[in-house]
Amino acid sequence: MVETGDAAPDFTAPLANGDVDSFTLSERLEDEAPIVLAFFPGAFTSVCTDEMCTFQARLSTFEDVDAAVYGVSRDSPFALNEFREQNDLEFGLVSDFNKDLIEDYDVEMDFDDLGVYGVAKRSVFVVDADGEITYAWVSDDPGVEPEYAEVEDAVADAA
Repeated sequence: MVETGDAAPDFTAPLANGDVDSFTLSERLEDEAPIVLAFFPGAFTSVCTDEMCTFQARLSTFEDVDAAVYGVSRDSPFALNEFREQNDLEFGLVSDFNKDLIEDYDVEMDFDDLGVYGVAKRSVFVVDADGEITYAWVSDDPGVEPEYAEVEDAVADAA
């Protein structure tokens, strides 16, 4: 698993931001660091919706230190755009449709009883301007949300 102090695995993936653009982590770090990558199992589910809406409600705290927040899930960029619109999310959502990021960050989980495999564990990584992971939180319980104040403190420390 990717841990604090590791180099963040770089990636390029589709970004749902109202349109569908390309997102390359290393390029975004130049202007937007620190970056919060908030992995979640699936759009339109209750806990994931609560989590992304909580990040939205606290977005100004991240923006105050010039940090950026991005959600990451296996959903298609088109589904993620609808999820953004329905929940008035102002930050972009990265589509890991092929689960490359989930594998690179080692945060894969299955819902065997539902027949759903290869989705992201609920997890949060803060990446500083040097591309280093300065904060890592991964939950094996998809019903548990991150400690948002802890994420905010990690971002402030990395800014």
